Amino acid sequence: MAGDGIRRALILPGGGARGAYQVGVLQAVAALLPRGARNPFGVITGTSAGAINAAVLAARARRFEVASRELAEVWRNFRAHHVYRTDTRTMLRSSLRWLATLVAGGIGRHNPKSLLDYSPLEALLAREISFPRIAESLRRGELDALAVTTTAYGVGRSVTFFQGRPELMGWQRARRAGVAVDLSLEHVLASAAVPLVFPPVWIDGQWHGDGAVRQSAPLSAAIHLGAQRLCVVGIRDEKPDPEPAADANPPYPGFGELAGYLLDSLFMDSLYADLERLTRINRMLAQLPPGTALQGPPGRLRRIDTLLFTPSHDIRDIAQRHAGELPRSVRALLRGVGASNRGGAQLLSYLLFESGFTRELMALGYEDAMARRDELEAFLFAEEMAELEAPEPLRRGLLEET
Repeated sequence: MAGDGIRRALILPGGGARGAYQVGVLQAVAALLPRGARNPFGVITGTSAGAINAAVLAARARRFEVASRELAEVWRNFRAHHVYRTDTRTMLRSSLRWLATLVAGGIGRHNPKSLLDYSPLEALLAREISFPRIAESLRRGELDALAVTTTAYGVGRSVTFFQGRPELMGWQRARRAGVAVDLSLEHVLASAAVPLVFPPVWIDGQWHGDGAVRQSAPLSAAIHLGAQRLCVVGIRDEKPDPEPAADANPPYPGFGELAGYLLDSLFMDSLYADLERLTRINRMLAQLPPGTALQGPPGRLRRIDTLLFTPSHDIRDIAQRHAGELPRSVRALLRGVGASNRGGAQLLSYLLFESGFTRELMALGYEDAMARRDELEAFLFAEEMAELEAPEPLRRGLLEET
């Protein structure tokens, strides 16, 4: 762990209310660390809701147990009105403004920017995240870098804003860049601004929104920042849905169902493509003689080991059990867009910031991590670990020859 020379990274993809699952996994990490241990992840990266979790951890890097406990306390007591305005007047006004915009063809002077108003989330994060404390964590060596990813809408580019040790440099790649900054609340809010659902944020002359939109290489930021081991906490179970019967006549997918699938694809599909690329590079490096020019320190190709967690149960089923906890105004909105049945459970699960749902996801994350305790301990403490640790059959699929 600290002092062993291995730079470990924590990668937290997006997922709205599903981010509670990540908190459960982090509680398991804290349970395995020595009492009073500091943050074991030199690099922490986050996108969307993952950026929120990442920033909270970075601000409390001195004692990881305290950081995970305080993060859990927030998620354990979440209500939808802590994240977005749920009063009937606001929801009705939003619906009417969108209807008027559609009827008028968007020619009005004050067209709506988003479906929901996330000013409550802004106030909550302003209280919970101390950005000066992130700088202190870096100065004391408790953290090497914190990175949050956004999408710059005007130029169609993925931008990773990071704050780290002075020697860490930015990068430029096709449609993605890493920029060293002093991170602020605006960067975290922008990363969490799900398209159409929450409004984008103005940063450095560009409108920035959810980082998952353009994030084709979600592992790359941690690797650019020098990570040698990656702990990735996904938010989607990977058991495929059963094939419909040959004579089945499924209903036409509604807007809510399509929106849910879109968010599901944005948050997770690119992660697996990136893991496949990483696996191929690891295999290529394993075939090269030691000392080959391709191998070497950060900045050159090197083997990267990965520990991947994903939910062991279908989060859509959990969301449906807790749908009734949402305020009546939000349930009405979801019914209006066709997200009140099984097909709309994907979208529901991203917006279900209610304590019953988040607590069950946290418990699931903790159980899943503890069920793989040996793998997690190897990641944290061992000099060597497997190239890829992931649930089956996902692991087998990622390691198959391509």
